[in-house]
Amino acid sequence: MLDVVDLRVRYLSRPDKYAVDGVSFHMDRGEILGLVGESGSGKSVTAMAISALLPRRKTECSGSILLDGKEMLNADREAVRRIQGKELSVVFQEPMTSLDPVMRIGPQVEESLRIHTKMTAAERRAAALQAMAEAELPDPEWIYRKYPHELSGGMLQRVMIAAAIVSEPKLLLADEPTTALDVTIQAQILELLKKINRERGTTILFISHNLNVVRKLCSRVAVMHKGKIVETGTAEGVFYHPQDPYTQRLIAAIPTREKHLR
Repeated sequence: MLDVVDLRVRYLSRPDKYAVDGVSFHMDRGEILGLVGESGSGKSVTAMAISALLPRRKTECSGSILLDGKEMLNADREAVRRIQGKELSVVFQEPMTSLDPVMRIGPQVEESLRIHTKMTAAERRAAALQAMAEAELPDPEWIYRKYPHELSGGMLQRVMIAAAIVSEPKLLLADEPTTALDVTIQAQILELLKKINRERGTTILFISHNLNVVRKLCSRVAVMHKGKIVETGTAEGVFYHPQDPYTQRLIAAIPTREKHLR
């Protein structure tokens, strides 16, 4: 479904250093893969390369990114536009920076449908309300008419998920979508992503610095460090039997009740 082969990315402002250095991995259809690493490890740059969101005038990329056999890395802008928001969608960490503050929620959820379909306004509205209901937003009709500043952080993240799934993409990239949320809302968002994967069959690449969170959601994990993947395996295997010293340090840094009581 997704094949990333020998991906290398460097910013032209720092030509001596690769932000992503020879990354390769495969995702099967319907899988949830966790990409884990600390800030600066290259995981978000990898996601931006997959979603063709890296600024082309500021970065240099090599390798291959195949989404259902379609090359993303060197595709022309028109081909990329046909894929973004339709076959591939992204949920970012901070919804307030992704949503237009002066536009009501409903039209923002519908945006990919306006770009990629010939639906009527009524059909787009119905699809948006359905996606919002699937994202477990209370009273979608009410939220449809609201502005971003009128909603809580957890509700805004659900709005972002609704906007991402409304066009039924094959691949969903979730880049640290729970980091800014409290523990209770975080758990609800993880359960929602599981539900979307289970009921829609959506393939999900989940990016996080928190291996404990990834263990609860993902079937497989790839650990990144300094632009490279240093370890891959099942979520339980990597969590309980880490092989790479960096993975061992990541796990040792996870807060536990026992550590808290010391």
